[in-house]
Amino acid sequence: MQGMLHMKQIFNDVTMNHETAPLISIIVAVYNGKATLQQCIDSVVQQTYPNKELIIIDGGSIDGTVELLEENRNKFSYWVSEPDRGIYNAWNKGLAQAQGEWIYFLGADDYFWNEKVLDRLSEKLKNLPADIRVAYGQVMIVNTNGTNLYLQGEPWAKIKTRFRKIMCIPHQGVLHRRCIFERHGQFDESFCIAGDYELLLNELKEGDAIFFQDTIIAAQRLGGISSNTENYFKTLQEYRRAQKIHGLHMPGSYFLKEVAIEYFRRLLWKVLGEQMAKKLLDLRRRSRGLPPYWTKT
Repeated sequence: MQGMLHMKQIFNDVTMNHETAPLISIIVAVYNGKATLQQCIDSVVQQTYPNKELIIIDGGSIDGTVELLEENRNKFSYWVSEPDRGIYNAWNKGLAQAQGEWIYFLGADDYFWNEKVLDRLSEKLKNLPADIRVAYGQVMIVNTNGTNLYLQGEPWAKIKTRFRKIMCIPHQGVLHRRCIFERHGQFDESFCIAGDYELLLNELKEGDAIFFQDTIIAAQRLGGISSNTENYFKTLQEYRRAQKIHGLHMPGSYFLKEVAIEYFRRLLWKVLGEQMAKKLLDLRRRSRGLPPYWTKT
């Protein structure tokens, strides 16, 4: 009888722990991502934290991704494969299915840093005050070979002012409380690259985020770096559009500095060629006490 009572107490303790632990929804948008998607899926499935759900939104892949999803279908709470209108349309589809108190967007090329990430995050998340709707940690940037390049993610107190001028929170490290989407709506699908910044800016232009110190959430894999930097200029343009939407009409020094640096990079690429430009850019990084990046990509 005493043994039965002991087992009942253990069961009740476990139930209470699971009840107080927040449900975390992980949304993955993918298109033709067969090469890296299995690692992404496995990193979610291998999490020791039980109170999670995985939602996969595929944009109608034709490279074998759909077959991979079929093979893994018992690991998902929901998945679909159909044409979409871009990353933010896919994320919005995922949001429509998500049940979690906290929502996290994991890139199909990316993966959780280790199997304990959600366990550690849950302990921090359940103790946050209700007015904190954005929480973030660090992200390890890795190259296509999986080599660690550098960590992204700085304390909110350090970047709060800068954030109003440029995106400086690693989105692969961000968890969103569900009510942020109830307050501000879903992602604006008119953005191609900076819709995540626009949504976070809407929340954080007046509110605060919390930074989880010394917590690496995910590895973010970079693609190849070419001499064509048009995509980053487009990103900067979208940052400015988001800022103007939310009443920040002057670009600010941080933004202007980013524009100047990007023009400088483009000039180096054009005059010196890609390889020499990368060496010079990394020489500049070393002079600032930063690890090499460009020659590692």
